[in-house]
Amino acid sequence: MADDPKDLKRRDFLREGLRTVSALALGGIGGMLGARAGSWEMVWQLDPEKCVQCERCATYCVLTPSAVKCVHAYDVCGYCQLCGGYHRPGAKTQDTAAENQLCPTGAIKRTYVENPYYEYTIIEENCIGCAKCVQGCGSFGNGSLYLQVRHDRCLNCNECSIATVCPSGAFTRVPADRPYILKGKQGESL
Repeated sequence: MADDPKDLKRRDFLREGLRTVSALALGGIGGMLGARAGSWEMVWQLDPEKCVQCERCATYCVLTPSAVKCVHAYDVCGYCQLCGGYHRPGAKTQDTAAENQLCPTGAIKRTYVENPYYEYTIIEENCIGCAKCVQGCGSFGNGSLYLQVRHDRCLNCNECSIATVCPSGAFTRVPADRPYILKGKQGESL
C-alpha cells in the first residue's frame, strides 16, 4: 500500500518541526547553564588567617566609615574580665570608662555575665575597621575578634582600594553564594 504524498509531507513536517523544537530547547538550556556558570558573582572578602591588622581597612575603603567591620567569634571567646580586644594595654582599671577602652569609637559593648565573665558585642554602626581590637585580642587573648567585609555595605568595587594596599594579600575574591571567610572555616555564612 503506497503512502499518500500528503501524509509523507505531513510526517516530514512534524518530524522536522520536532527536531527544530528539540534543538532550540537544548540550545536554550545549554545557553542558560553557560550564562549562569560564567556569571557567578564574585565579591571581595578578607581572609582572617592572612590579616596582619595594618589598620588600612579603616582609611583606604572608598566608604566612610569602612565596609570592613570587626566580627566576634563567640564560640572562640573566653569571655575574659580583662579582654585584650576591649581594654587598652596598661589600663589602670578594668572598667568600661572610655580612657580604658582600646576601640577609638566605642564599638565594643561589654556586658557583665557572672563573675569573672563578660560578653563583648560589636556595635557595627560604630566600627570603622581599624583592627585595634583585633590586634589586641590576638596579642593578649584567643583571637576571637577578626575583620570581615560586610556585603550589605560594600560597593564591590572592580578594584578594591583596600586590596591594592593590603600588605599581606588578605583581600581576595570569593563566590557571592559563600561570601564570608570565618575564622577557621571557609565560606560559611555569618
